[in-house]
Amino acid sequence: MRRVRQLVPKRLGDSSYLPTIAFVTVAQELWARGQALRGETPRSAHSMLVLSDDRDPLGILEAQNKTRLADLVAVRTGRMLQSPFAYYRGTAAVMAADLKYDPVIGEQVVCCGDAHISNFGLFASPERRVLFDLNDFDEASNAPWEWDVKRLAASVVVGGRDNGLSDKACSDAVHAAVRNYRESLRTLCDMSAIDRYFFQVETDWMEATIKAKNRKVLRRTVKKARSRTSDQILSKLVSTDDMRIKDVPPVTQHVDHASIEQLDDLFAQYRRTLRADTALLLSQFRLVDYVLRVVGVGSVGTRCYVALFVGPGDEPLFLQVKEAPPSVLETFGGWRSALPGRAAVVNKGVQGFRVVSGQRILQAQSDPFLGWIQGGAGGSGLTRRVDYYVRQFRDMKGSVEVAELSAEQFPLYGALCARLLARAHSQSPAFATIGGYMGKSEAFDDAVAVWALKYADQAEKDYENLAKAVKTGRLAAESGV
Repeated sequence: MRRVRQLVPKRLGDSSYLPTIAFVTVAQELWARGQALRGETPRSAHSMLVLSDDRDPLGILEAQNKTRLADLVAVRTGRMLQSPFAYYRGTAAVMAADLKYDPVIGEQVVCCGDAHISNFGLFASPERRVLFDLNDFDEASNAPWEWDVKRLAASVVVGGRDNGLSDKACSDAVHAAVRNYRESLRTLCDMSAIDRYFFQVETDWMEATIKAKNRKVLRRTVKKARSRTSDQILSKLVSTDDMRIKDVPPVTQHVDHASIEQLDDLFAQYRRTLRADTALLLSQFRLVDYVLRVVGVGSVGTRCYVALFVGPGDEPLFLQVKEAPPSVLETFGGWRSALPGRAAVVNKGVQGFRVVSGQRILQAQSDPFLGWIQGGAGGSGLTRRVDYYVRQFRDMKGSVEVAELSAEQFPLYGALCARLLARAHSQSPAFATIGGYMGKSEAFDDAVAVWALKYADQAEKDYENLAKAVKTGRLAAESGV
């Protein structure tokens, strides 16, 4: 732990003016501050679900749809109607608006903003090892730490119910997750800042700590992730006769949002946001094709492209260029982003910078191709500028299929996600205050478990209201896409 020297002068009148030196652990001071905050906000207060009288989830979804590609809005709604958990995955904005009214202790961290259990997954480190960590940062920003914890906790309940688990089993799974978050944060507090920074979870470690009978899903997921290379994508998505990405509308389709020449200029801008080694590598590749590609649930309708580059030996490289609107933590939660370095990129892709910075802070290791640009709002007929971030497409990426987890595996997976969330939050300087506030008892765990069941009930009601809105014609939905 980092220590600070305090110079304590002798009492007045003492003939000696030499100071005495007392060593005070910074983490201990923050921990004690967290303990004191229990008097202002009891841990039991986090069981309260406070919803505003003018709450309007459908109105929030419609507000988001206004800036999205109109012909994909129905696809977004259709994907959200697949199940209550699919709906929950697409409603980070609704939850941010709801969380504004819940009790918090006043400590902010760099938050994921959408830390549900399906936003953790596998990806390749620069050394080509498969890691497990948070893997979605579209909403990353600074906000109350409780918001990430509650987003994760409610996803355990909604996802667990989708898997057929009882409310008792879901509550137990939330307890396991929040307890693991709390205990992991305590462990991380005993590490140095450098050790916390380098802490990561590799799949080899996961396999060694998981019971043999529960390794099947992990091994299958890792095997699938390892196969997701640019060469594999080339064989599946590209016509190698003319090096053109295949059209599979509406999921993958060519659009005239920009010419190759215009994109060359944008990618030159993007290279300036990269590390020198990655920028030099990318300078050897030329852009040959790009498509609009639908991704995820909540992101459907935002401008998301896959670009194909070819290197000096005709080797392929696929980059994903994804629109970065302002974080829902800001637009609906009311917290203004204040990530380090933001002022340096004002009007130069600030939202893309926000996503990239959030990922680099919250992940133990990140894609070396992460960068950002600012371009046009393709397909909208508007001249406004849009921020984007860029990353590799499917580079050994994979995710655990939550629906495939057994009743025994499900709480273990939720607890693992919580462990990684604790690591992410521990990168923020005042994280020890959070640890001191939660303490050793299960008071906070119990409160969040109660809250999560309440919020899951509300999310399921919202899901039913979305289905009714489609039936009455208020919203259009396209299923099976």
